[in-house]
Amino acid sequence: MTVTVAPTDTGELRARFDAELTAFLDRQDPDWPDGAPRGVFTTLHRFVLTGGKRLRPLFCYWGWRGVGGPDGTPIVIAAAALELFHAFALIHDDILDGSDRRRGQPSVHRIFADLHARSSWRGDPEAYGRNTALLCGDLCAAWADQMFHECGLSTEAVHRGYGVFALMRTEVIAGEYLDLVSAVGDGSVASALTVIRMKGARYTVTRPLQIGAALAGAPSELVTALADFGDPLGDAFQLRDDVLGVFGDPAVTGKSVLDDLREGKPTVMMALARDAADRSQGARLRELFGNPDLDAAGAAELRKIIEDTGARAKIEQMIQVRADAALAALDRTELAEESRAALTALATQAIDRRN
Repeated sequence: MTVTVAPTDTGELRARFDAELTAFLDRQDPDWPDGAPRGVFTTLHRFVLTGGKRLRPLFCYWGWRGVGGPDGTPIVIAAAALELFHAFALIHDDILDGSDRRRGQPSVHRIFADLHARSSWRGDPEAYGRNTALLCGDLCAAWADQMFHECGLSTEAVHRGYGVFALMRTEVIAGEYLDLVSAVGDGSVASALTVIRMKGARYTVTRPLQIGAALAGAPSELVTALADFGDPLGDAFQLRDDVLGVFGDPAVTGKSVLDDLREGKPTVMMALARDAADRSQGARLRELFGNPDLDAAGAAELRKIIEDTGARAKIEQMIQVRADAALAALDRTELAEESRAALTALATQAIDRRN
């Protein structure tokens, strides 16, 4: 993949997003209800601002700039609001997946379960952790909505962008449900691809990009055409996520390489491994994959089966094919050259990564 360095520094943009997120959260502090434990607020403040690639705000920003929107605080705020929605999705996803780590730290439900246990409170610490994290996620979703509407753009512009925002929100929740269904379904490659498109791919790239373009008043034909770039790139991003979930370095990814295997997460990679496995490999896959007591040795055996069946190599090929298709579509799309360069660089960052 050819890399073009974006004229605008990505690190500087991330810092601007974080500054606006910090300012928004600080404004919520005085309004925190009297008598409500502050642990929820401080935990969310830390969770939102610690770590994260800020990919969704970046794609939103460059969607705006690509169709002629000027740089300024309003679009930075609108784009940063997507990071609050991302926090909602991560918190709920960790509950559904039973993941205890996120970005190298305890996940939100684990923080509150551990607090309950340390405090020797009555009741079930695990239930308390899950229920509190659900409320934290709900609050992030509400804050995302508020921040987006208060960005400072015109009411007409916000209305245009919010139509895509609402679609993205529905798709993510539907995708989470499909993920649950797929866990008890046929485990096919087609089913797994549908889940990643709905659950993560579109809300990572396509919808943020389209939100930015819609905010700037792009014609509907261009907004629609952006999916030709966003969908395959988002798919490639999620496929890379699945590879890192099994083969990544936990010190870099911030997540255990056992979680997806213990959960029996129905990924494309595992579907490919099952399809290509011989009888003995298939038997071991059934014994090990989805076993909540899977240890490091069992995980190593699973990784070897994935390698030996050619599933990992096939995933790498699928990632490259989708990345090439995305960049070819980007070349055909009428966008400002600065935005095209930035999106090309973002595509590389989204795929050639270790976390």
